[in-house]
Amino acid sequence: MPLLVLGLWVVLLAVAGPFAARLADVQHNRATDYLPASADSTQVAKLQDRLPGGESTELVLVYHRAGGLTAADRTTAGRQVATIAHRHTLSTAPRGIPSADGTTLMYPVSSNEPGTDEKRRDAFVDDVRQVAHGPGGLTVEAGGPAALATDASGVYASLGGPLLYTTVAVVAILLILIYRSPLLWLVPLVVAGIGDFLARAAAYGLNQAFGTTVSGQSAGIMTILVFGAGTDYALLLVSRYREELRRHERPYDAMRAALRGCGPAVLASSGTVAAGLLCLLAADLNSSRGMGPLGTVGVLCALAAMLTLLPAVLVLLGRRVFWPLVPAHGSTPTARRSLFAAMGSSAGRRPLTVLASGAVLLGALALGVLNLPGSLKQLDAFVDRPDSVTAMETVARAYPERSAQPIEILTPAGRADTTLAAVKGTRGVVSAVAGRTGDRWTEITVTASAPPQSAAETATIKALRHRLPGSYVGGPSAQQLDLEDTDARDRLVVVPIVLLSVLLILIVLLRSLVAPLILVAAVVAVWGAALGVGGLVFGPLFGFHGTDPGLGLLSFVFLVALGVDYGIFLMHRMREESLRGAEPAAAALTALRTTGGVIASAGLVLAATFAVLTNMGLVPLVELGFVIAVGVLLDTFLVRTYLVTSASVALGRRVWWPGRLSKAPSAGRERVPEPVA
Repeated sequence: MPLLVLGLWVVLLAVAGPFAARLADVQHNRATDYLPASADSTQVAKLQDRLPGGESTELVLVYHRAGGLTAADRTTAGRQVATIAHRHTLSTAPRGIPSADGTTLMYPVSSNEPGTDEKRRDAFVDDVRQVAHGPGGLTVEAGGPAALATDASGVYASLGGPLLYTTVAVVAILLILIYRSPLLWLVPLVVAGIGDFLARAAAYGLNQAFGTTVSGQSAGIMTILVFGAGTDYALLLVSRYREELRRHERPYDAMRAALRGCGPAVLASSGTVAAGLLCLLAADLNSSRGMGPLGTVGVLCALAAMLTLLPAVLVLLGRRVFWPLVPAHGSTPTARRSLFAAMGSSAGRRPLTVLASGAVLLGALALGVLNLPGSLKQLDAFVDRPDSVTAMETVARAYPERSAQPIEILTPAGRADTTLAAVKGTRGVVSAVAGRTGDRWTEITVTASAPPQSAAETATIKALRHRLPGSYVGGPSAQQLDLEDTDARDRLVVVPIVLLSVLLILIVLLRSLVAPLILVAAVVAVWGAALGVGGLVFGPLFGFHGTDPGLGLLSFVFLVALGVDYGIFLMHRMREESLRGAEPAAAALTALRTTGGVIASAGLVLAATFAVLTNMGLVPLVELGFVIAVGVLLDTFLVRTYLVTSASVALGRRVWWPGRLSKAPSAGRERVPEPVA
């Protein structure tokens, strides 16, 4: 049987190979891949694709000398801009705009060259940067929407390799420390890598069949989920397999017993995680909605690999895979007082005190949410500030009277003149120019007087939308406004769906109402505390100037789904002990003692894999990775070990209400075990 399973996996990987390699080809990081599906700014981006030349590539060349530009500087700028105009098809001839203080010369440049949008944009920006350079103290930088998008796309493109290698290295180090074996750590790591390969093929299939959005963010998080969740399942299985090897002589029999013992918990936990992630399909934000299916694919591929391929490989390798700590048949593990036994004892002696103290601590940490910085601006989204950001900062200082980021309006071609007049009459508008016309739409480019993504510019965008019914108002600042509004809407819709879905699944699995409510309340408290810790460090320690609008929703979905995952491990063993006739307090403490080490190891691995995101170059990824890593650690070492155990001890049999386990067994009647969910 193990050889048959291994052969089937070889065939599966041979079939999946060509598709996995194509995932990078369908990965996109354009604005429409992240914008709300129904927003004005999304419609602008889509309509621009249908205009002659497609979506325009807008950037700003910024020439700056602190002591003031010289005549030679202006000649250099003019010559370089002429070279760019000669080498590329530009929408209009670039005109230099000097700053009032004479230190800066700005050239807005717009291209509509044909070609694949992202590749065309990046090639154009890269070529402009090669042409434009400043000698002798003259700084020349390319900014604007296209340059910012190219720099962000470069960071996302670099996620694949570095993210995978760093994740593998982190998981490998932790597995070596956990298993203390020169061979055992390699087996789950290789199987997780195979699961990731299969997940990439499945993600490509989803994209081709259903048009699922694949972005650098969603693909990277899918890889982290495969390695994090997959390693968690491997830890639980290997731990149970080691126990069973002491009871069974043949590794095959031991593995069958291990799968019967922990398989239901692994299936239930992975199903809960998948269900929680699929709730993101209710989001209107393209990036969030696309992450749901990809995350689900990652978890299910990790599950398939760890429950089929990993057992087959372990059985074929036999007991020697555990060397030098080989579990001999009939042996008894060395008895020693574990950390989790000590934790269980303290929770068992004073459960209400422990419960109250933990709740106060989580509540105090959650107060840090009040210190979270405001919404993250586009210019503050990079950890290391690229040229596109410094260029826009130079423009903001040199041209305080105007914005360097255009507001794009798409209006029906028959109303172009009326719309243009209304735009020019709107407060906060410096200039407005009618651009391309095609497919019954006309593009109008607007320059606002206020800095990008300021309160005044936001007011101008809202005023334009109010005054121009039937037209669409977009551009970078409008996109950011739509992101914030849609994230607020998605939180109101998705959060209740996630809570209800997870709660219903837990009720079915645990055959109780009280235990699921405890688990759900615990993970919500962990989410609030983790966000609070973020509020305490994002600004003061990391120096971030804003919080990504999607942080609250994504961190909630991941922490609730993954946190309940560990709760199922603990409650499953507690229920198993109760079915064997143990008293409630004894069942809770035994469950903690036997699963605490595995849950702690799994929590460390999962937190470490998400912490890899903090080494990436974009602030939204750093914030998401930090909050999830902190939340997993809080959940692992505080909530699961102390609070859930204390609540179970304090409630006794009532934790299983209204199921059969909530009723005391009749005197003199032997309990008949019921199947474990």
